[in-house]
Amino acid sequence: MTLASSRIPTESITVAKPLGILPSHPSREISRPVPKHVLSRRGAISFSSSSSLFGAPDPRQLSQRRGAISYDSSDQTALYIRMLDVRVRSQVGFEPERRSSHPYLCIDFRNLHTRLGGGSETTVSSAPERRVRRLLSLQRFLHSSRLLRGLAQHNPLPILDEDYSGQARCMLEKVGNWNFDIFLFDRLTNGNSLITLTFHLLDQYGLVELFRLDVVRLWRFLVLVQDDYHAHNPYHNAVHAADVTQAMYCYLREPALSKSLTSYDILLGLLAAATHDLDHPGVNQPFLIKTDHYLASLYKNTSVLENHHWKSAVGLIRETGLFTHLPAEDSMSLERDLGSLILATDISRQNDYLSKFRLHLDQNNLCLSNASHRHFVLQMALKCADICNPCRPWELSKQWSDKVTEEFFQQGDVEKKHNLEISPLCDRANNTVGKIQIGFMTYVAEPLFAEWSRFSDTRLSQTMLGHMGLNKASWGSQEQSPSPDPPPPPLAQASPKKNLREGEYPDAS
Repeated sequence: MTLASSRIPTESITVAKPLGILPSHPSREISRPVPKHVLSRRGAISFSSSSSLFGAPDPRQLSQRRGAISYDSSDQTALYIRMLDVRVRSQVGFEPERRSSHPYLCIDFRNLHTRLGGGSETTVSSAPERRVRRLLSLQRFLHSSRLLRGLAQHNPLPILDEDYSGQARCMLEKVGNWNFDIFLFDRLTNGNSLITLTFHLLDQYGLVELFRLDVVRLWRFLVLVQDDYHAHNPYHNAVHAADVTQAMYCYLREPALSKSLTSYDILLGLLAAATHDLDHPGVNQPFLIKTDHYLASLYKNTSVLENHHWKSAVGLIRETGLFTHLPAEDSMSLERDLGSLILATDISRQNDYLSKFRLHLDQNNLCLSNASHRHFVLQMALKCADICNPCRPWELSKQWSDKVTEEFFQQGDVEKKHNLEISPLCDRANNTVGKIQIGFMTYVAEPLFAEWSRFSDTRLSQTMLGHMGLNKASWGSQEQSPSPDPPPPPLAQASPKKNLREGEYPDAS
């Protein structure tokens, strides 16, 4: 809780006691409400992830506070769209569940934002505009609830020096290696792979100095980004974001790109990779649509998750003031370009981007001195990085395959429990990891990486195609004769399942 006024009520002042007799409890009881004279102070209080002393606020209560926040359920341009309160959707007759059991089932999104202009019908007070300093996403809400119950934080953030010590530092020296083990790196950084990796890459490119980024603000931004990935998601979590960021770095180093990209392009690409799945609920777009989810209505059933990831990233950029030192036009342009990259990861638009990419290659008219062409190539690079798991070595690829399939199956379990139509490939009774992976490689990954290798015919591209062929053959061998972790056989073509199509795949990005 931050106080805008320097005047402090006398009743909130406590006299320090000698060390030996300090009370074991805070001077203000947790259950004690905030004094009315404090709440009524214009712009006095804003809640943060560390301000949960008085409990997680209800959005409607916040919106009634003078100079606090307002929300509009139909405004797609809202600055903040956060997963805030846990609520049951009555339209499909869901029964309340424990918060730790499929928490995405009970999420109700709230579109919270500061008043960006006058005359808004949703503003409940005529008080002057005020920036909201902190809003609770679902992750921070759950964390604050654990604090209120007296439970220890699960993964405390280590200090900066510990992040860069020992083996983690050695691994960063080989961050451009395609065999980079992000799972090991995440363990070595105590679960902070996304923060550590992204900060290192930005610094290695000299972007921190070039764009005059405040190191404290940058670090806080990365901490909040990692915090807003849902650790309980088997696949769409911060480790996936770190893996995509590392893959994006490998693509940025390819000769076709490294000779043409500007520093702005590199900054944009790394930020987009780190935030491309921000605040992902662990279910796909069709699930949100058929459960009449708030976000599906907000974005009119179009690129629902991708729009949410983008708006969440913009919210954190503005909240931390990462680019406030830049001209307003430049920062707004960066936000728009960031959205363009993140929206390109929508798997349902795969054919649109792939057809355009193929046409450019057929006509040989990609000119990377053209800003729009460079941006399009960045979109394709991010799409490749997002679904590059089949192109990793078997030891890494199999782990990702198991994780993404488990997330599919968890969604199917929820759909089955509540008598909803089970989404394609989400029924664990009728699908296997190998069957899903062979289909995904055949209809989604192989066409994309075949075109990428035409654009960038390098050793890395051939390595990726080689790994994908070996992994596909390995899964085919496992489907024919199930056995735990068979070694990758020689490259062979497995027969694809004809009932799988690109459009049937859940969001595996």
